[in-house]
Amino acid sequence: MTHTIAEIADALGLSFQGDGGLHITSVAEPAQAQADQLALAMRPDFAEGLRDGQAQAAMMWDGADWQGYGLRAVITSQRPRFAMAGLSAMMDLGQGYVAGIHPSAVIDPSAVLGAEVSVGPLAVIGARAEIGAGSVIGPQAQIGTAARIGAGAVIHAGVRIGARVTIGARFIAQPGAVVGADGFSFVTPEPSGVEKARASLGAEGTDDAQSWARIHSLGGVTIGDDVELGANSCIDRGTVRDTRVGNGCKFDNLVQIGHNVVIGNDCLICAQVGVAGSTVIGNNVVLGGQSGVSDNLRIGDRAILGGASVVLSNVPEGRVMLGYPAVKMETHVESYKGLRRLPRLFRDVADLKKAVSKLAGND
Repeated sequence: MTHTIAEIADALGLSFQGDGGLHITSVAEPAQAQADQLALAMRPDFAEGLRDGQAQAAMMWDGADWQGYGLRAVITSQRPRFAMAGLSAMMDLGQGYVAGIHPSAVIDPSAVLGAEVSVGPLAVIGARAEIGAGSVIGPQAQIGTAARIGAGAVIHAGVRIGARVTIGARFIAQPGAVVGADGFSFVTPEPSGVEKARASLGAEGTDDAQSWARIHSLGGVTIGDDVELGANSCIDRGTVRDTRVGNGCKFDNLVQIGHNVVIGNDCLICAQVGVAGSTVIGNNVVLGGQSGVSDNLRIGDRAILGGASVVLSNVPEGRVMLGYPAVKMETHVESYKGLRRLPRLFRDVADLKKAVSKLAGND
């Protein structure tokens, strides 16, 4: 797979300078780039690596002195990292999934597969499932009873889609992801220690040990269009109503979304995030890595949680939060600065005590 510089620039809607007929087979970091590779020198500090590599062409920022680096051609962009999204799509060799249905796949006769659906080895598609046209069901993936998946989906190896899950178009699920497992819902015959501790803010627990009764998950999961789910991430089905994820949401690896959660459009949810049951998350929200959201809360549109933050109360729209418990980022930063000053403050207080003691002794 080769492209000329002119072809790449045209596909990305960008301009180029130099030899537009130069052929490119792949991309590389500047210091490792070979003569047939496009170096991704998107910032001045990255571009310094061009002197150690053999690249003849690079993607760079507007106004870059590309000839000063000995290049024969350059593609420039005001936002090179955004241009990389389109470039990476052009250069992606994929996972090698082949067309057609593998003979080892198990497909229920009542399942409906659209045109040009690919089904890999040992995949299982349940009764009345519907798979949209052009979708790929990878090896050992499992699609549950009456699940519906829109056109153009890519379900990678080992993904599990539960019964009665509804997913929109162009869904991507990385290996090991699970959509539609039962929610984590258990209850005790009498108020549990957890309930009492929560109501009393820890002042009261329980002296009685009780067994947990399971609340079955009767709802499903509904996911919009253009959603991507990372490896080993899980979205649980609702207790009665569906857990819902809006259009354009992107989930990193190892994310847990609890039962009945509602997530708006175009949210970015990073690795190891946990969202507890029945929480509502607005549009364009970003949850940083390892952040957590307690149950039955509301996170407003465009809110941002910094990494490892834990939200225990509602977050207004547009708010940037950090810490545990999460507070406004500027407040957290000031608190952290105060903590760092404490050792010096203790030393100053100790010195003052000594000085006062000496003065008192002189009296």
